[in-house]
Amino acid sequence: MNNLKELYTKSLKPKFFTDFSYKNIHQVPKITKIVITYGLGIKGAQNKAYFQKSIEDIRSITGQHPVITKAKKSIAGFKVREGMPIGLLVTLRKEKMYSFLERLIKLALPRTRDFRGVNRSSIDKHGNFTLGIPDQLVFPELQDDMLDQKCGFNVTIVTNCKDPKETYYLLNNFGLPFF
Repeated sequence: MNNLKELYTKSLKPKFFTDFSYKNIHQVPKITKIVITYGLGIKGAQNKAYFQKSIEDIRSITGQHPVITKAKKSIAGFKVREGMPIGLLVTLRKEKMYSFLERLIKLALPRTRDFRGVNRSSIDKHGNFTLGIPDQLVFPELQDDMLDQKCGFNVTIVTNCKDPKETYYLLNNFGLPFF
């Protein structure tokens, strides 16, 4: 069992019962999935080698093959045609989700340059938290000499919390550093 999942089941669930006075075990908030989105831009859509390298990078970071997102309509100003691949998307659940979250909290975020914590206002009114990673080099799976170009991606932690206060409490107890 993963360390974060064990922390959640053994200490966070009982803590939620006492602090929020829930009456049922199914009312306790939890993380349902983590969605990682990676925008390729024009360079990635037009350059096949860069596109394949981006797929390999995301696959090594998440441990799962990404879904290729395609443009829904053509935009001449951006040189985008309908059906052109413009991004990558990975949805993590269960064990892979907890494994990725642990690596994000304990390894990747502390390696980020000038990192002081994540912003609490990134939690939306539905209880989801979105974080932008400016550089994929913060993950130890990727070596500096393997990368052609630095590229960032977004991580969205989707919860079943009813309000931002519960989400903050849940993620803060998981160890996510807020400022």
